[in-house]
Amino acid sequence: MAHKDRKIRKMRGSRTCGYGSAQKHRGAGSRGGRGLAGSKKHKWSYISKYMPEHFGKRGFKRPKKLIKVRRIINIGDIEKCLDKFLSDGKVEKKGNSYIIDLKLLGYDKLLGSGKVIHKFIVKNVESCSKSAIKKIEETGGTVELIKK
Repeated sequence: MAHKDRKIRKMRGSRTCGYGSAQKHRGAGSRGGRGLAGSKKHKWSYISKYMPEHFGKRGFKRPKKLIKVRRIINIGDIEKCLDKFLSDGKVEKKGNSYIIDLKLLGYDKLLGSGKVIHKFIVKNVESCSKSAIKKIEETGGTVELIKK
């Protein structure tokens, strides 16, 4: 509709603006209340048809103490950040091997993505993938898992 053809523009200045009695277009009475007012009463048929999942609860949330967020790192990422870890004192160099305490780094799980060039002795690992163990042992290193 073009703006010039709108009723609100055409009938400005008149008492009712084209809505008949002034009472018919005042407040929210003509629409049964504002918003979702009356959604359990006179607007129930609308709610039940178009918004069927509006009321009630679904599902559940797990207690936060049961949710464990795992911190995961790849051996390729350890290899990339080796100099940084050495300067921070989180990794020790003993001979030609690097002693890595995974708990000290703040990780729980070790994955095998990436290439390993140096010899790693990885300690305090909660869980580790088979490929990570294989790659570390190929370079002459070891992985010490924590027994539960």
